[in-house]
Amino acid sequence: MKPTNLTSKHIRRLQSKKGQTLVEYALILAFISVVAIAVLINLGKQVTKVFSTITSQLSYAQSSH
Repeated sequence: MKPTNLTSKHIRRLQSKKGQTLVEYALILAFISVVAIAVLINLGKQVTKVFSTITSQLSYAQSSH
């Protein structure tokens, strides 16, 4: 048994695990990004609706005076 062979095998295993972990983190980050974008798009539509309602109510109140 050569100590260098054992060491190189361990290094290869660690490198493959690092790559696997990196891919897992990238997938999690991509999922979180997609969810955040969907939430912000939906929230943006609701905020626009609220401001449209406020604007129309202010215009109505102003024209009735």
